[in-house]
Amino acid sequence: MARFIFITGGVVSSLGKGLMAASLAALLQARGYRVRIRKFDPYLNVDPGTMSPYQHGEVYVTDDGAETDLDLGHYERFTGVASRQSDNVTSGRIYQQIITRERRGDYLGATVQVIPHVTDAIKEFAQAETDDLDFVLCEIGGTVGDIESLPFIEAIRQLRNDLGRGQSVSIHVTLVPYIAAAGELKTKPTQHSVRELAALGVQPDVLVCRCEQPLPASDRAKIALFCNVRKEAVIPALDAKSIYAVPMQYHAEGLDAEVLRAFDIEPGDAPDLSRWADIVDRLTNPEGEVTVGVVGKYVGLQDAYKSLNEALVHGGIANRVKVNIEWIDAELFEAADSDVAAKLEPLHAILVPGAFGERGAEGKIASVRFAREREIPYFGICFGMQMACIEGARDLAGIKHASSTEFGPTAEPVVGMITEWMTEAGIEKREEGGDLGGTMRLGAYDAKLDGNSVVASIYGGTDISERHRHRYEVNTGYRDALEKGGLVFSGMSPDGMLPEIVERPDHPWFVGVQFHPELKSKPFDPHPLFASFIEAAVRQSRLV
Repeated sequence: MARFIFITGGVVSSLGKGLMAASLAALLQARGYRVRIRKFDPYLNVDPGTMSPYQHGEVYVTDDGAETDLDLGHYERFTGVASRQSDNVTSGRIYQQIITRERRGDYLGATVQVIPHVTDAIKEFAQAETDDLDFVLCEIGGTVGDIESLPFIEAIRQLRNDLGRGQSVSIHVTLVPYIAAAGELKTKPTQHSVRELAALGVQPDVLVCRCEQPLPASDRAKIALFCNVRKEAVIPALDAKSIYAVPMQYHAEGLDAEVLRAFDIEPGDAPDLSRWADIVDRLTNPEGEVTVGVVGKYVGLQDAYKSLNEALVHGGIANRVKVNIEWIDAELFEAADSDVAAKLEPLHAILVPGAFGERGAEGKIASVRFAREREIPYFGICFGMQMACIEGARDLAGIKHASSTEFGPTAEPVVGMITEWMTEAGIEKREEGGDLGGTMRLGAYDAKLDGNSVVASIYGGTDISERHRHRYEVNTGYRDALEKGGLVFSGMSPDGMLPEIVERPDHPWFVGVQFHPELKSKPFDPHPLFASFIEAAVRQSRLV
């Protein structure tokens, strides 16, 4: 039977519950335990896929096609365990399920209430598909005291009673702020946060205290006294130079051992953290550095490209170089007097990421053109691949009005919406005028690579599986024209209908992919495309 670890948060910084959950899972995994992490979000959206990247950061997509919170990216990068649909649930999804059941008559006319119906549904999600696990970590989104998160807190209170003694542990992540004027740390926010949580019926067993300064033993003792926990269970969480140093930092402070003791499990020998030590060593002792320009449209909030940022770091780890990322707003290149060369010439590589909508598209096309003409390594992801095809059509294939139907009616739809595609279950269809939510090609799909292609040599094979999130595809009707212009279709769906990868073999490094490879990259297993891209950037840096 799986044991449950419930993680709640008080007033925390951005480096809070999600990273702590991922680090703890990695430590338990290093001790030989089978773990899975789940995220419970208080939002009324049915899934985060309908939320603006400016409000909620990136949407992380799983193999089974779930659009989830970006914290699941941390979970997967730190543990290597592929996330699933059942690992992320929102209030909206809970309420949608309950209302569907009520309309169907499942409740036989009973009054539907938050307790027990909503809390029972939350408990169902928490316990689903856990038979093969030792520990399930459940991160409760939001802050203790928020109205939105109250049903989740009540559900874990009930579930702790249902599971019985010794089957669950509560971890509370809170802030211990440093007041510079007074020159001291303040424990009152933690005390009040724990009191708020205890008033809701959940007494934390372990406290993780986010702080900028070392937490003195006297303050740890004070927190333990007023919050009713052991002094050893007050775990300091100081800022780290890299998120990949956090697991070792938490282990040094005794987090994993203290959680096991809360379960009455003897911690035993220390876990093997050698791979994390190697990652940190590569990050802190690089043998060089490169600068990669990311030409995007959501660059005002870097969380919108969280997995992309991490995948570039992983590419640097693979090549033992520091990757400096320059975030560039694509709209800067759309003005008549814009100087594209001045902005892009100092870069060692250019990446155009995924996006939706016409805004910034011409700026991205200008970036593709510059990378192609100046022979700077170029990586186009999803929308970036589509813009590479439009640029190739306009400048090399003589199709001057090439465009995408995403931007409106066009006589030359080099990129267009597809209405059906083949999956393992058969043909999947969508209507062009249907709801935006859930109408995309989502999740992992297989692709076949040309055996003589650049990407086949990068992957080391011709059969791959990558995750998608998009509504539009490159139109294969233009394949011949584009290939005459030097843009080779080197990866296709197994049925040969959908383009997956394009490349320019005569260019130092020019690859566009319809999928999102950043979603599968991990620090201890960098994605081969990112490792190769950064390797090309290193070569370029030696030429500049």
